[in-house]
Amino acid sequence: MKRSLGMLVAAGALCGALAGCSDLQGTEGKDYVGGDGQITVIDPADRTAPVEAVGVDLDGEPLATADFVGQVLVANVWWSGCGPCRKEMPVLDQVVTDIGPDAALLGINIRESSPENAKSFLRGIEVDFPSFYDPGGEVLLSFSGDISPRNLPSTAVLDRQGRLAALVRGEINSPVTLRDVIEQIAAEPRPASPSGTDPSPADE
Repeated sequence: MKRSLGMLVAAGALCGALAGCSDLQGTEGKDYVGGDGQITVIDPADRTAPVEAVGVDLDGEPLATADFVGQVLVANVWWSGCGPCRKEMPVLDQVVTDIGPDAALLGINIRESSPENAKSFLRGIEVDFPSFYDPGGEVLLSFSGDISPRNLPSTAVLDRQGRLAALVRGEINSPVTLRDVIEQIAAEPRPASPSGTDPSPADE
């Protein structure tokens, strides 16, 4: 079940059927809807199969969520034309940096007319982390409808197995609460590997 911790609240239906959003009509337009910024946490027993998102980064190189299995992955959906994204992303970057190697930050850039625009935006706000280049929303489909391309920004937190563990629709209200949630997910018991040992973070 979904549970609340302090400022954490259980949300209802987050996107509905993503099929209604997947064609990204008007994807390069300026129509987007912010959420309330609350953090929905999903109990480990209720998490579904790992998210298996595959695509390319802003340089055209292969990128996949599986690259980060073993870490808690903070996946942030953003667009250079989204004002709240500009405000939120440096905060997210700092939160994940402060946590250390147990966590990683991954962007999902949507609606962009070119990767050059996205890279210029990141330089302008002085953040540097990998991002999917996903103008058509194909990567978002991997999240099974939990993230809508019209809700910007949105942030999904995947556990060490790559399963959706927490979700924020809209600009994050409390970086401190988000950090606590990430650290809580990082502290969950790790599943044993086939050899009987715990898997290590991706970069160890």
